[in-house]
Amino acid sequence: MDKPRQKPPATALSPATIDMIGEDLLFNIFSKLPAVECAAAACVSRSWNATITRLLSLPKLSSAVSLDPSLQVAVNDVIDKVLACPIRPQFVIASIGPAFDLDEAHRLIAGRFGSQIPVITSISQGIFGQNATTNEFEEVQWDTFDEEEEAHADLGNEIHGALLTVGFLPGLAIDLIPLSKTRNKFQGNQVLMIDDLVLSVRERSSSRSGSASPVGILLFSDEDTDIKLVLEKFDYAFSAETVIVGDGGSQFLYRGVGETQFHVMLSTGISSIGPTYKAVSVRERSSDYSTWLTAKREAVHGSLDGQTILDQIYDELGGHNNCPVLYVGVTKRRKCSIGQEKPSWISTHEFHEVLRGDEEYLYVHGVGIRSGDSFRFYHASSDLARASCNTVANNFRHLKQLLNYERDDHTNSNSVAMQKKPVFGGIMFACCGRGKLFFGEPNVDGSPFLENFSGVTFSGTYCTGEIARADLSSYEQGSQEHSSIRCNFHVFSTVYLVMSYTPPSPQH
Repeated sequence: MDKPRQKPPATALSPATIDMIGEDLLFNIFSKLPAVECAAAACVSRSWNATITRLLSLPKLSSAVSLDPSLQVAVNDVIDKVLACPIRPQFVIASIGPAFDLDEAHRLIAGRFGSQIPVITSISQGIFGQNATTNEFEEVQWDTFDEEEEAHADLGNEIHGALLTVGFLPGLAIDLIPLSKTRNKFQGNQVLMIDDLVLSVRERSSSRSGSASPVGILLFSDEDTDIKLVLEKFDYAFSAETVIVGDGGSQFLYRGVGETQFHVMLSTGISSIGPTYKAVSVRERSSDYSTWLTAKREAVHGSLDGQTILDQIYDELGGHNNCPVLYVGVTKRRKCSIGQEKPSWISTHEFHEVLRGDEEYLYVHGVGIRSGDSFRFYHASSDLARASCNTVANNFRHLKQLLNYERDDHTNSNSVAMQKKPVFGGIMFACCGRGKLFFGEPNVDGSPFLENFSGVTFSGTYCTGEIARADLSSYEQGSQEHSSIRCNFHVFSTVYLVMSYTPPSPQH
């Protein structure tokens, strides 16, 4: 028998062998790789990943120019050049010659980068930078006046070209915020929403850095926009340290990173019953996390004990035997502040489960009730919960229509272009008291989502306290007087979180 053939000794270096040459030398080797290959190498081992992460965390700006008369070739030239070295693209800025089609150029460029990277493509009057092929510095200016079309035809390749700049700025968050316009209903002309833009910039900057003034603002404006009005507001609104630069008169398209929206809906399962009471004597017991209280009713003298109060509620429900789980919903007005700011008054509504009552006190679960707080009784109702689920289902149908057929506000007034905002997932938080035993059949809580978003990832949990920002009017149907009273912790309810995504799209 022939002996098994032995494998020849390996000549290629394994990851473990390369690691032995030292991190600094490994860092230099990786720095010579193209961006795509460098990203792939980061998946080989933990040590490689750590080294490449350090490499990609360095600030980087890469750019290239191509004067090729073919748009496809020019785009490929500049992209291949800027990605010929390791870089983690954070933003992309492209400028093209007037002979190229702006929409097509933007589509080609944006298609080569991930959907989470902002891309701006503009038609410029000239470009300068390092040629992607020759590595020589190029400076090109174009005559872009419309009345010189015949001259353009004679210039040939001289009006073709593309410049691409890709950057990564560590420690900085990049946002693309459009300047919206609205139509003046009296004069019919469009009005710039400059204040909205300033507030948006302030909000984004504050949420990321704690400062209302960003480090820098890069502006792009078309020739029809009076950018001077914007600059006047920006100069007033932002600190002198904020750098503001950009292009004040070009034709451009942009693609943002897309936006995820969260839609919250609440299905209530409790209904108010009986009159409004006011707490009189209040005692807290930290040992069992409960509160003992007496109360009074409007126009009734004297305090009421717990048994008297419960007897009144039982009569409303048709007797003790029909008594479901009871809660008191307490409206609390308290002062609130953050840090050193001046305290402000807020009104909140909190639910406390009723434990029992006797000839002295009404006993409820939880603490935080004060003398003078008003409250009402609430009882769990499967019929109400089912009707509330039906309402949520109807609201989901309406939301689905809005997300699939929402008008694109960036189009002109004569356009009927629509932009889809598909739902890609949902999460449900339902009270553990609901479910099959409560409704008498399964999947009642999940049905509003399942009926409207079939095939979309959906999951949920049953819990002992459902969190959602809402107001008291959610429980007092048709009432607007409680819209300023917040209720953020719920009982016998189901909270639905629906997530949709607005994909980035070219916008003028």
